This record gives sequence, C-alpha cells and structure tokens, in this order.
Amino acid sequence: MNEVNIGMVGYKFMGKAHSNAYRTLPMFFPESPKPIMKAICGRNMEAVATAAEQFGWEESTVNWKDLLSRVDIDVIDINAPSNVHKEIAVAAAEAGKHLYCEKPLALSLKDSRDMLKAAEKAGIKHMTGFNYRFTPAIMLAKKLIDEGRLGDIFHFRAWFLQDWIVDPDFPLVWRLQEEIAGSGALGDLGAHLIDLAHYLVGSIDEVIGMSETFIKERPLPEETGGLSATSGNKTEKGPVTVDDATLFLARFANGALGSFEATRFATGHRSTNSFEINGSKGSVIFDFERMNELQVYFSDDRDDVQGFRRVLATDPAHAFSAAWWPAGHPIGYEHTFTHAFVELLAAIKEDRQPVPNFNDGVKCQQVLEAVELSTRDKKWIQVASL
Repeated sequence: MNEVNIGMVGYKFMGKAHSNAYRTLPMFFPESPKPIMKAICGRNMEAVATAAEQFGWEESTVNWKDLLSRVDIDVIDINAPSNVHKEIAVAAAEAGKHLYCEKPLALSLKDSRDMLKAAEKAGIKHMTGFNYRFTPAIMLAKKLIDEGRLGDIFHFRAWFLQDWIVDPDFPLVWRLQEEIAGSGALGDLGAHLIDLAHYLVGSIDEVIGMSETFIKERPLPEETGGLSATSGNKTEKGPVTVDDATLFLARFANGALGSFEATRFATGHRSTNSFEINGSKGSVIFDFERMNELQVYFSDDRDDVQGFRRVLATDPAHAFSAAWWPAGHPIGYEHTFTHAFVELLAAIKEDRQPVPNFNDGVKCQQVLEAVELSTRDKKWIQVASL
C-alpha cells in the first residue's frame, strides 16, 4: 500500500494542524505510504471550501456521511468538536473506514467504550490524537525510563497552563459548553497530561481532585473558532458549564505518586505543557515551550558535576529526528502531528494497531471521569471501578 486516501471532518485549529502534517509527511518520510487529501468536511459551506483550497484538499462537503459512502476514502480523520466524535466514528467504523480521532475521545467514558467496541467489531485501525507522545524529547524520556536509567519512579508531576479566557468578556465559545466539549480544562488540557502519565509511568489506580469555574457567565459569541471568537452584545450572556481549572492527585499502579494541574487561568502562560519525573537514579524535566530540550539528572554522576543537564533532542540518534534537519536544528509543534500520521500510515501498511489507539483514549477517559466524580463527591475514586 503506497497511498492512503484521507477524508477529514473539521477544518479549524486541528484541521489546519492535521492538513499541514499530511502535506509535509511525503517530503520528509518518503518510505511512508503517501496520504492523499481527498475531501474535507465542515458545517459552513463557504468556510470549508476556502479551507479546502488553502489546506490542499481535493474537495469539500458539508455532510460527513458523504465521506463514508466513498470507496476512494480509506481513513476518516475526526477533529470536529467532541460531541460529534461518537456518531461519526461509529458510522465510519461500520463503513469499514480506518479512524483517527482527536482527544478527548468522546463526551463520556461510555461513549468512548462504544467507539472502541465499534472499531474492534469492524476490524479497522484506530488512533487517538495524543500528539505530544511524538515529541522526540518526550520519547527520549520514555527511553530512559524503559531502560531503567531513572530507577524506580517515585513522582510524576505535570501542569498544562493557559490564560486565553482570563478576560471575563471573552465570549462563550463551544469549548466552554459541557454539552459540546464534555469538560473544560480537564478534558482539553488534562487529557494530554493523563496520556503522557500513562505513556511514561503506567496505569493510574486512584485519584482525588478539585475544580473551579471562575467566571460563571460569558457574552454570547457572534463568531467562534473554539480558541478564538468575537462577541456581539456583551450584555447578552450564557452560562459557562465546564471547569476553568482542575487539579488532582493520583496514585499509580507501580506505587508512584502524581500531581496534575490543568487551567486556562494561569495569567502569563500561553500554553505551558510540562512535567517532571523523579526516580531513584535520576530525574527528567520537560517543558513544551522548549520542546527540543530535555533536562536530565543522574544521581551516579560525580559529586563535582552533579546537576540537571540540558539535552538537545535533535540528534539523529533520537526518535524521528533523522528525518528532519541536521543536529541542533529544532523542530516545532506541527511536527508532532506529522510523526503521529507516520505511525498511523505505517500501522495500516503493516496490518497492526497504531499507538496510541482507542484503547488509550478509553483509558484516559476513565481517569477523566474518575476525576470528575472525585471533584463532585470530594473523595478518592478508584479508576478501575468505572
């Protein structure tokens, strides 16, 4: 299989990121099957047609079901709002299409399990959009942990901080509405932290959390793009029905402890996605704002040179880096999506499930739901009980 035909639902922030990745992939990964950008779907006929021309898609449509009936489409890429993920994914699986779906997988744990069940019944390939896994520095951290170079893991602490809705006059975009987004900072930002915790440390056994919605009402939007919007009459408002910030503690199955913070009210932080892992033999620190670097500490270094060292993860010895630029030349956010699609297309060609897949999406959703129950009931929740 030298080519894989793509149909995509969604054309805004993630739609642009995915489109860029599909276009970039053949130049830098010539050994990979080539993605063919067949058709893009969105609700606004004029806007999606403009996106198709700008992003490089052959056609556009306002009906996602059109994509499922086409024999020349192999993969359905879903990056529309969370409330439509399940319907599209289940129908696409039943039509025999492979799936790539953005996180969080669905509005609820039940819906995410229904999506996984449909994909498994259809025998198709399925992948969840946890793109941060494909950052070379994070993959280096994973390698150090798997090789035992950090020893037994004691702590995983992670934080994803943004500030784009601190202004109380920022409009009520769909990400602030539970019926569309499912949850706020927890599901949008916390989902990435949870998946990285699973990827790097292992399964989470139990959680206890707290959350807050700092601004209860916001002006109704005139136009919205999810992360951007313009408001009309600022006196006409609607309720914010998701969390602005959620913090929770966790116990891992291997005995490690975790702390997680996801907020859209961290003034001065545009998008700070970071974690620190402490083990018996060493530690690592990662900050996505400096995504090509990993801070590494080894306790067996000589006393006179002990300390965190800055490792530049652009050397060809590290994952994916050989495909890009000479050592020392950084890559960016957009490349994590390219790497994810390299994995998806390779899995289709090799007839295996890509990683992360819907199983990982369900596992993340299980923790999200446990945190929500914990914040409501103010007690520890066993993740496996859900």
